[in-house]
Amino acid sequence: MKIFKELTIILTVYFIGELINKFFLPIVPGTIIGMVLLLIFLLTGILKVNKIDTTSDYLLKNLSFFFIPAAVGLITVLDVVKDNVIPILIIIIVSTIVVVITTGLTVQFLKRMMKK
Repeated sequence: MKIFKELTIILTVYFIGELINKFFLPIVPGTIIGMVLLLIFLLTGILKVNKIDTTSDYLLKNLSFFFIPAAVGLITVLDVVKDNVIPILIIIIVSTIVVVITTGLTVQFLKRMMKK
């Protein structure tokens, strides 16, 4: 029953994010809004980590399973991918660099905040 309750909490936050996306903020994907809301709820103490820890651990341990549909979807549009290999590679390289820099700066910022 605990897993069902945890999953209900996570899916409710996701659903709220989708609603905000649909009616107020269509530029940002609902999944991102839901994750930001979940982060805010956890940081403010509205939601305690122990209320979602079992289900979130399970989802994180099986995260690679959720990429299978995307990989299979790529196979169906292989011709489009072949025609755009160079732009796709450039996007992958640039976005990887941006993620690495952003992650590094975030970790440095959080380390400084923790020392204070």
